[in-house]
Amino acid sequence: MVDKIIFWMNAFFLNFVIANNLKKKYDCDIYALIDITNRTKQFFIDQNLVNFKKTWFLHDHIQENNKIDLDYLQKFEKKYSIDLWQLGFNERMFYQHNEFYKFSQNEILSILEKECKLYESILNEVKPDTIILHETALHQEHLFYQLCRKRGIKILMLNQSKIAYKCIISEELNKLDSMPKLSDIESKGRNFEELRNFLTKDNAKQLKNYQKDFGGNKSTKLKAASEYFIKSDNSNIKTHFSYYGRNKLKVLIKYSQLILKTRMRKSFIDKNLEYEIYPNEKFILFTLHQEPERVLLIGAPFYTNQIEIIRQIAKSLPIGFKLYVKEHFSQELREWREISYYKEILEIPNVRLYHPTSNIEELIKKSSLIISISGTSGLEAAFFQKPSIVMADLGYTILPSIQKLDSIENLPNLIRNGLDMTVEANDLDRYLTILDEHSFDFDLKGYEMREANFLRYGGSFHDTIITNEKMKKFLDETESIVNPLVDEYIKKILEK
Repeated sequence: MVDKIIFWMNAFFLNFVIANNLKKKYDCDIYALIDITNRTKQFFIDQNLVNFKKTWFLHDHIQENNKIDLDYLQKFEKKYSIDLWQLGFNERMFYQHNEFYKFSQNEILSILEKECKLYESILNEVKPDTIILHETALHQEHLFYQLCRKRGIKILMLNQSKIAYKCIISEELNKLDSMPKLSDIESKGRNFEELRNFLTKDNAKQLKNYQKDFGGNKSTKLKAASEYFIKSDNSNIKTHFSYYGRNKLKVLIKYSQLILKTRMRKSFIDKNLEYEIYPNEKFILFTLHQEPERVLLIGAPFYTNQIEIIRQIAKSLPIGFKLYVKEHFSQELREWREISYYKEILEIPNVRLYHPTSNIEELIKKSSLIISISGTSGLEAAFFQKPSIVMADLGYTILPSIQKLDSIENLPNLIRNGLDMTVEANDLDRYLTILDEHSFDFDLKGYEMREANFLRYGGSFHDTIITNEKMKKFLDETESIVNPLVDEYIKKILEK
């Protein structure tokens, strides 16, 4: 019998491209579970490029209904050990980060119930061998991912490797499926300078190019605005819970206000946040995460209140140390934070708040310890011989100089332990050797921008009309780029 593979599809079309190329190279039955807006949905209905055995449109199965089957939800949680309220509470559309609509408890539970029932019915019907999806950013895809894992279905998730222009495919984000012990790997004898050259130069270049191009230029943003405000019928407001409350007038008013707020916030940042490191001052560095973002909401679900985390670190510091807090440069993509947020941090007695453009490399070099909730700065610290503490389960915590916080009460002890630690070049060398050997060449960020520019106005608007002809052109243009990636998927599918 041939393998049965379910693809999770959304506005990022890489999985559609993979399905198209995979079907040409590998004998399998493919299915699609599609989370897409209404105008783009029509493409999947009309397309004849990829022969899916069956497709499901997620939002067709989620209609308003205030009658909740609590007994079913309780049995589902118990059967699969999946915490549904954790997913619901941390969904950016349901709570805290939605400025257009306030969801009731019953609405959230109703949506979760319908998703659970749909996913169970699909898995019972298809009995898939493999699930192919991207990094799970929203609750609906992460719930599907968790359910598939609990049912023992092979998961193939594409990850951006910590090495620039490389990726891995694994069951868990930021982790290899099989991680050898560091002690089993022979060191290549690289010193810290050689290790920094290996990693940091290309990483910075890749990220800078992505940040520069994200969202498109002024022309594409204007076209995206015209497409939304003039041409689209905005029917998603009735059919997609992520669009509830987003009528065009509200959107226009909200984003007009945001333009002004963004300028005011940036002015406050420029006037009040620090740039220079104080000479002879001992400090521990905490790096803020962009919000809202997956790394907190899904990656570290119990550490989402960053101000409270800063307070906990500040009260855990040994006497003689300051806490330096660095704003994330990409928070600009979220119109910065409220001014009151920055003021709250500035009021903490032993804390300095640093500008997003302040030199992160110099801050790491001159710090005594780095603390991050779920970001890459914990790994970057090791390249500058600095120990670190993280609060999420990340693949690089295999390094002896990186401690994982499991209880906030233990934070003072971890800080003191970290201050006494040294970072060994051989450990970092072995880790990079493992990572390099298990990664393959694929510029995921570069592909994302190519697709966004071709299909979605640089990423500024997702509810686009896509024709068969336009997609065929895109498939032809990207075939040589994506084929090596498809070969990697086939390798993983054949692994037993």
